[in-house]
Amino acid sequence: MPPTGSRPVDNLDNDDYPAYTMGRAAELLGTTPAFLRALGEHRLITPLRSEGGHRRYSRYQLRIAARARELVDAGTAIEAACRIVILEDQLEEARRINEQLRSQGDESQSKTSA
Repeated sequence: MPPTGSRPVDNLDNDDYPAYTMGRAAELLGTTPAFLRALGEHRLITPLRSEGGHRRYSRYQLRIAARARELVDAGTAIEAACRIVILEDQLEEARRINEQLRSQGDESQSKTSA
């Protein structure tokens, strides 16, 4: 019986749910399991482990891995590609937070003006 309050269907929409085995993830990315292991060694992605100890990847991790693969395919060293992807991800997060803060500031300003 699944835990109360958690439906398996909910996991289909969750980008962080580790739904893909290493073999399936490699197949989807058109790469090898060794490439995925290398991304883990360079701390770009850290797959979750199944109860049996097998690596499991989320859709979010696959998007990150796909970006790293693009860079490697373009001739960037894997270490540099991982660092670039990490910095791109951090920049995107900073932009998101900045936008949220601006929105909150605009809301506060309009309330004090009214």
